[in-house]
Order: sequence, then structure tokens, then C-alpha cells
Amino acid sequence: MPNPYFKFKQFTVYHDRCAMKVGTDGVLLGAWTNAGNVKNTLDIGAGSGLIALMLAQQNRDMLIDAIDIDNNAVEQAGENVMRSPFSSQIRCFNISLQEYALNCDRKYDLIVSNPPYFDQSLKSPDENRSIARHADSLPADELIKLSSKLLAFDGRLSVIYPFGYKDFLLQQNSLFVSRMTNVYPVQGSLPKRVLIEFSKQRSSLEETDLLIEKKRHVYSDEFVSLAKDYYLKL
Repeated sequence: MPNPYFKFKQFTVYHDRCAMKVGTDGVLLGAWTNAGNVKNTLDIGAGSGLIALMLAQQNRDMLIDAIDIDNNAVEQAGENVMRSPFSSQIRCFNISLQEYALNCDRKYDLIVSNPPYFDQSLKSPDENRSIARHADSLPADELIKLSSKLLAFDGRLSVIYPFGYKDFLLQQNSLFVSRMTNVYPVQGSLPKRVLIEFSKQRSSLEETDLLIEKKRHVYSDEFVSLAKDYYLKL
């Protein structure tokens, strides 16, 4: 039976009641996103609360609103937050981004999302897992457009998507791409994911590559440097 929790250096994430479990995508986004000098953050599709907890660890002065449409995930994220050292920093809400954006008058310095993206694949018979993994509930262009509405003038949006989304994301006109990292799972492979940071202000694009494993179970130096503050063992 799979372990119902994942233990990090400063917090533990239980994910047995969440449609999407703790995985590399979430860890990559949480570690890659720069939370320095940020006062308030919105985590869209927060799931178990993993990314919110990682960002709270980065910046102990930051306040985070974490939203998700899956009530079970929100309840478990709230429990994970309350057991962590960061309980005063994070609030969890059971609400869709569409509804939240409609009623929210707050502007965020930072928005993060590990969004659903399987828009052409066979859906899971588990409705919650299907919603968590498919773009039907939150297409990429809608995520970017609504995030633009919620961002402060100098705010940033950080997301992770399959590499095949890269060209589509670069063509969005609601926000400008300021930073991008192509993620290679293992030496010699094609890129599998892309980490992208958007901003409201046009700037020169900073593009880098990230290799996760030099070979099976042997992590690259750059991945170790990125994730070492979170993983118990690397």
C-alpha cells in the first residue's frame, strides 16, 4: 500500500485524500519559484498544500491563500498546514479560480499553479482525479488571463506544464514570459516539463535547462542544489 504521507525537512504532507499525490512536478515548481520579497501569494489548485508549504518555508513573512475545487484536498491541505511550522501563513479555501477571481479584490505579488493539463487523454473514472489532471476545468489560457487580473502591477505567475505546451504558453498575450526552464528527466532524454514565470512587465527572457537525473537514481548537481532545502535525502 502506498505511503499516505511524504516527509520533507521541515514539514510532512499527507496526500491520501488528494486526487493528485506529492510528485516531482510540485517539488520542482515550489523550489524553482522565487518567493523572496513577496508579501502575498495565491496558490491555484493547491492540492495537498505542498507548494504553499514550500513557499512558506522560503519566506516566513509571506501570507498565502491556497485554493482548490476538490473539498477533500482542501481539508487535507488545511490539516497539513496546521501540523506544520507555517500554520499562521497559509489559508485554504474550497473554491474554483473562476469564482475566486470574480469576487476577489486583492492583488497578489506572486501566483503559483501546478495546473491540470491532460486535455486530450482518456479520463480517469475517479472524478476528482480526472478534474485534477485535465484542463477542462482550467484551460491554460484562462489560468493566465485570470491570474493577470489578480496580479499586482509588478506581480509574477509561476507554472509548470508539459514541454509540449511551451510554444502555446509563449504566445499568450495576457502576460509576458520573463523566465523559463526546460526540464530533462534524465541524461540524453527529451525535455518533459517546462517551468515558466510570467510578469505584467515586458523584460528580456531568461531561459535555462535543468537535468533531474544523470542516470537512474543519481540526481544532477543542479537538481540537488534546487531541492536540497526540502528533501530529506538527495
